[in-house]
Amino acid sequence: MGKVVMYGSVSVDGFIADEDDRPGPLFDWLLGGDVPFDDSGALKVSRESYAYTRPYWDGIGATIAGRHVFDLTDGWDGTPPAGVDHVVVVTHRPPPEGWDAEAPFHFVDGVGAAVATARELAGNRVVEVAAGDVGGQALAAGLVDEVRMDVVPVVLGSGKRYFGSVHAQHLLEGPDEVVQGDRVLHLRYRVRR
Repeated sequence: MGKVVMYGSVSVDGFIADEDDRPGPLFDWLLGGDVPFDDSGALKVSRESYAYTRPYWDGIGATIAGRHVFDLTDGWDGTPPAGVDHVVVVTHRPPPEGWDAEAPFHFVDGVGAAVATARELAGNRVVEVAAGDVGGQALAAGLVDEVRMDVVPVVLGSGKRYFGSVHAQHLLEGPDEVVQGDRVLHLRYRVRR
């Protein structure tokens, strides 16, 4: 089985979006570089960010996100983001009316079921858990192997927290990797067991 990784871009004060779910400049590092990140040409990053991030993104077999993110993105129009094969959506509600049942999205109730489903779908590839409430729930349940964060030099002051509503202490190892990109610091930690 592949490892389960909690991932997201984050402000230096620990937020992944403001109170209105706007990320502000948290993704600017994906636009201001000189290396095309994918075939679209829309994303361009620094060489350091490309060398660190591209292999990770290529290794993702399934992404886990909450229903809130799914709804905010309009379900990515039925196409998983960043070339991921499958998206597992944690929700207590059924798929939206008229949703294409053939789209590679799987709707499950609870983070435990989401991780189990995503592991099965991903095989030996990485299971990515979006930062925020769902990621925090997975971390609190002991289901996360690694935390990766792209720390952006901005202070949001308030908003949606990287670890969601986790209030208990969780120890991490390392950092195992620290890579400085252009307007971003990439960090990777193993979760201490």
